[in-house]
Formats: sequence, structure tokens, C-alpha cells
Amino acid sequence: MKQIKLILLLLFISLSPLQLLANINEAGGGEINIPEIVLEHLSDSYEWHIASYEGKHISIPLPIIVRSRVTGEWYVGTVHNLPKNFFFDETHHGKIYEKIMDGGTVRPLDLSITKTVAQIWIVVIMLIVIFLFCARWYKKRDEKSDAPRGFVGMMEMFVVTIHDELIRPSVGEKYYKQYAPYLLTVFFFIFTCNLIGLVPFFPGGANVTGNINVTLFLAVCTMIAINLFGNREYWKEIFWPEVPLFLKFPVPLMPVIELFGVFTKPFALMIRLFANMMAGHAVILSFTCVIFLGWSMGIGYGIGLNMFSALMLLFMNLLEVLVAFVQAYVFTMLSAVFIGLAHKEHHSTE
Repeated sequence: MKQIKLILLLLFISLSPLQLLANINEAGGGEINIPEIVLEHLSDSYEWHIASYEGKHISIPLPIIVRSRVTGEWYVGTVHNLPKNFFFDETHHGKIYEKIMDGGTVRPLDLSITKTVAQIWIVVIMLIVIFLFCARWYKKRDEKSDAPRGFVGMMEMFVVTIHDELIRPSVGEKYYKQYAPYLLTVFFFIFTCNLIGLVPFFPGGANVTGNINVTLFLAVCTMIAINLFGNREYWKEIFWPEVPLFLKFPVPLMPVIELFGVFTKPFALMIRLFANMMAGHAVILSFTCVIFLGWSMGIGYGIGLNMFSALMLLFMNLLEVLVAFVQAYVFTMLSAVFIGLAHKEHHSTE
């Protein structure tokens, strides 16, 4: 019975995007712009769309905080009552712009709480509540009692696995305690963002880790942890590596390559997480759109394509759950490995 309920729940989550597309279809006069739907889901916005009913969109307006480049004045409000000199449209990638006197446009200082920002705060609050709950359980438990079970036991399994089997061997016995809090935070933040992004209704659905600004920030944090606290041997390997002299003097070929690697490592972290998560959301929506394309080809083709799309949606959602963990694990593992390489010990060549 539990297995049947689980399958029905997964099927409901898989087919939930159909409601979104049906609402768009109803509002748009029966025609669906598939690229626009996919890009709209992947992009950020100034309001949180909940549902549509009889052509009307039900959304949660998010706070708009912008500073005019012309007058220097601040505006705080919502997208529904923007001043006349501010606007946003698809031509400007859905971002707020300001009209200036000569007829041109300029980007104001935008500190608005967008959908991605709101989703990040939801994830942060969730993680704080979860770990405070687990900490409270450990504080109250008897030392002679059994190991934790249920939700607390699952969280302990994740923490112990990441801490003991990933961070400790990758960073090294001498330094792993310094970086464990950061790396555990990165893992659980990415993993939670990935999971909640698969939930197609509020308070989930935002494509946080599919936003390159978020992955850029995470990569920069790892870059700072690597280079700011790297030891003497790490920098020696960059500017004077143990290679034949002609490869580093008079033309510093190897030092230039090693210095270039300082920036390519975080760049690879950023692109890997961004591309994988964005691609997963795009594929799920694309299979959803196939259902509507199938009906336009007739009932015979429609039934076959609908069954195929429904099965693929279920498969892709299950696969994305696995990818959510794998991508968080890989980002944490590579960050731990790069940090460990920044704390090399001196090895005598004698």
C-alpha cells in the first residue's frame, strides 16, 4: 500500500507541470510558445506564480527595491505599481530598466527580492529549523540510549557520510576540521535547493542552482577558501613548480598555466552545477510540452505521445532526485579536493 501511495505521489509531481501549461494554453488562446514556457520557468522573476484560473494569474508579488540612476531616489513596492520611469519586459530579459531623458534606458541599482532570492531564504530557514531540531534531539538524548532513528537518523547518516567519507580524506587529517562546517553547509544547501526545485508548486519550483549567479557565488566562495588559506607549498607549486628549468625560465610557461588553473577550477565548479540542473528542468518541461504537441496531431498520435511523455516525466523526476544528490556531492567533493591540494606538505627530494 505504501508503494502505491509513493508511485501516485511521484506521478502527481511529474504531471503537475501540465497544469501550468494548460493555464498558459487557456490564457494564450490555444497556442503554446514552447521556448517561451521553458525559458520563463528557468528564468528569475519579480513575482511568484501560483496558478491561473479563467485566464487570470494568481501570483505572490515580491518586494521591488530599486535606486534610480537619474534622481538617486529609492523605490520600494511591487511590480504592480512601478513608477512610470521604470519598466521591465521580455526585450530586456525581464529585468527592471529605467527611462532617461534622451529616450534611452539604463539599469537601476536593483536590490529586489526576486523568486530566486525568496527561494534561497526559504531553503535557509528550512535548514536552520532542521538542524536546530536535530541538535535539540542530541542535547536531550541519553548517552546510553540507542542510535537515532527516523528523520534524525537519516540526517546523521548524511552528515557522517559527507564528513567522514568525503571531507576528511579529501582535505586531509590535519586541516579537515577547519573546512568541514563550510563544506557541509555547501552540500546541504545545494542538495536542498535541488530537491525543492523539483516541487512544482509553492514554496518550491524555483530554479536556484540553475541560476548561474548562484553557482558563481558558490564557486567564488570555494575559490576564496582555496587561495586565501593556501599554504606556502601550494603557491610554490604555482609560481615555481618542480619541472625542468626551461619550462619556467626565461619564458614562465608552467607558472602561467598553473596560475590559469587557479581560475579554471572554480569556473568548472560553476558551469558543472549550473548546466546539469538547468538541463534537467528544461528536459522535464520539454517532455511536458510534447503532450500538447501530440494532441495537435490527432487522437491516435496524442494517446501514444501522452503515455510516452508521462512515463518519461516520471523517469526524469526520479532521475533528477538522484542528480540532486550527485551534483551536491560532486561540488562538495571537488571543493574538498581543491582545498586539500592547497595544503600540500613539503616533500624532500633527497
